[in-house]
Amino acid sequence: MVKNAYIHIPFCKQKCKYCSFISFPKIELKNEYINALIKDINTNYNNENLSTIYFGGGTPSLLTSDDFSKILQQLHFDNKTEITVEINPETVDNNYLKELKKIGINRLSIGCQTFNDRILQQIGRKHSSQDVIDTVKIAQNNGFQNISLDFIYGLPNQSISEFTNDLKKAVELNIQHISLYGLKIDEGCYFYEHYPQNLPNEDNQADMYLQAINTLKDENFNHYEISNFSQKGFESKHNLNYWNNSNYYGFGCAAHGYKDNIRYSKSTNINEYISNPTTYATEHVVTKQEELEEEIFLGLRKMEGINIEKINNKFGINFLEKYSYQIKEFTNSKYLLETNTGFKLSDEGILISNNILSEFLE
Repeated sequence: MVKNAYIHIPFCKQKCKYCSFISFPKIELKNEYINALIKDINTNYNNENLSTIYFGGGTPSLLTSDDFSKILQQLHFDNKTEITVEINPETVDNNYLKELKKIGINRLSIGCQTFNDRILQQIGRKHSSQDVIDTVKIAQNNGFQNISLDFIYGLPNQSISEFTNDLKKAVELNIQHISLYGLKIDEGCYFYEHYPQNLPNEDNQADMYLQAINTLKDENFNHYEISNFSQKGFESKHNLNYWNNSNYYGFGCAAHGYKDNIRYSKSTNINEYISNPTTYATEHVVTKQEELEEEIFLGLRKMEGINIEKINNKFGINFLEKYSYQIKEFTNSKYLLETNTGFKLSDEGILISNNILSEFLE
C-alpha cells in the first residue's frame, strides 16, 4: 500500500541561474496541465489514505488556492496528513496563505537561499531577504506551525560567516525546519554556460557545511539527514519516506515514483505529459540486490544510520560478513561510526558520502 504522493508543478516565472530542475515559464498551460494531472491521479492512484502529500516544483505557489483544492479533491487524506507546498516569497500574500491553510495545507517549504540581497540578485532570485521574513511572519499569523526554509551554501562571494549569519537569522524567525544544499552547477543551468566568479572552493564549501552543523546544533536543531535539520518532531515525514526506501506515487511532468518494486518516471516534456499523462516514460523493476543497495545508500543519508538487524532480516544476509571490507576501511578512517543498531556516517564521512556509498554498490 502506497501512503505518500509527490506532485510536480513545473511552472516558474523564470529560471534561477543555478537551476537545472525540470521547470518551464509557461504558466499559460496551467489549466491544461491541471486537467492532465487529475487524469494521471485518477488513473494511477489506488485511493489509499495518504500520510504525506508534497507539491514540489518549479514554483507551486504560482497555482491558485482553487487549483490546489481541485487537485487535493482527487486524493484521500485526513488532518494527520502532512501536506507540503514549496513557495517562493514573491508569489504569495496574506490572503493566499490564509486560503492555503483553509484547504488543508499545513507545511510550507520556503525558498530563501540566502538573506544577502546582493547574492540573491546575482543568482537570479526575484525576492529580497525582507520578503522571506515577511512571508514567514504572515504564514505564522495564519496558523502555519510547520515552516521550512531552504538555503544554498557555496554561493558566489559568500563567506562562511555570512552563511552562518543566514542560519542564525532563520532560527530567530522561529521556524521548525531548515534544508541546506551545496551549490552544484549542472548542465542545463545559466551558470553552466556563464560560470560565476568568486565561488568558494570545495574546502570552503565543506567548512560552511561543518559550521552549519555546529551552529544549528547549538540552536537545538536536530541534524536528522545529510541536508536536513529540524526542531524535535518536525522532521519532514515525506522526505523520511524516501530515505526509508518506502513506496510513493509520482504525479506530474518529470515526477518519479516507486511502487510495487518498480521505479518509474513521467515524461520531462510538458506537452507530451499533457497529451498522455497516464503512462510512464521509464519503468525499472528493482532487483533484490539493487533494493539492498538502495536501503544502505538511503539509510546512510539519515543521521541515525542503518539498522543491520533489519537489513539482515529483510534481505537474508549477514551484513557484517558481506561488507566486512567496507566496514573495516571506513571505521578505521573514522568516516563510518558504529551505533547500537548498526552504522552511521561521521560529519567528516558526510563530506565524502558519495565516495563511501559507492563502495557498497556491486
